[in-house]
Formats: sequence, C-alpha cells, structure tokens
Amino acid sequence: MTKAHAVPMPSNSVLAPLYAGADLLDAFAIRLPAHASDDLEVLARAALERQAWWIRALTRARDVVMAPVGVKSSRAVGLAAAARGPVIGFFPVLSKSATELVVGEDDRHLDFRVTLQVRTDAANGRELVAGTVVHCHNRLGRIYLATISPFHRLIVQASLERAVRTMKI
Repeated sequence: MTKAHAVPMPSNSVLAPLYAGADLLDAFAIRLPAHASDDLEVLARAALERQAWWIRALTRARDVVMAPVGVKSSRAVGLAAAARGPVIGFFPVLSKSATELVVGEDDRHLDFRVTLQVRTDAANGRELVAGTVVHCHNRLGRIYLATISPFHRLIVQASLERAVRTMKI
C-alpha cells in the first residue's frame, strides 16, 4: 500500500506568505496512481469527503467539546460556507487555480488553511501534496492546537491514503 509521508511545505503555494510565524506548519504527500485525475477538486474531494469512521468520530467529539467555548462546529462551518460558495467536505474553498486548491476557515481561536497541489515526484510520477498552515489567536487556540496536532497528522496521512485507495477501485 502507498503511504503518505512528511514533505517540506510547497514553496510555490499562495499560502507561502503565511508560513512565517505559523503555529502549525506541515505537509504530507502521497504518490498518485497513473490513472488518477489531474483535477485538484476531484483529488481534494477524494481526500476530504467520506472520511473514515474514526475521523468522523473525532470530528464529532471535537464539535461537542468545543461548543461550550463558542468554537464553530464542523457542520456550522460547512453550512455557512455553502451559503457563500463551494465546499469540500465541510471546508470552504478559498481559492482554486490550475496548480493549487486552498480550503480553510477563520474562527475566534485560530485560522487554518490547507493547500492541495499535484507535483512530479522524484521518480517522475505524480504525488498529491497537502499542506496545513495554522495561526492561533489566543490561549484557547494554542491549547486546542496542542491537543489536536497529533490527531491532525494522522488524519491528513490517513485521508491521503484513503483517497489513493479509492482511486484504485
């Protein structure tokens, strides 16, 4: 099975100006099957929609725990975003070009952005890269980020791996 692995943040991302001072900055990549689409929206949907049961359970737990402190639930983020424009999963699409798709949201505790790109890998194949940038606004954001960071990394890797598995079917 193809595994997602840590890579440097894409230097050509529209998010590069946000890298400085980020509270979380990471990127993961996975090799794409030869027949995989080049359409970033198709790839983003494969990675971010129809999450594994354990990711959905963690998201529900996050929503319940964070509601009392006024943090938007994933459902609320998705519904509000859908009223403004396209969403992938519950993530608002902030920008899309031929080479990059960016999703993200701003909230009272932190702002997050995810960049998705396809690039040529070292073996002349293609890989899907997912990079995350988070800026915390306050103590709540820093506590939240410290709590979810280990899960975030597992979720990103698992989401990329699941996307590739579904492309092979």
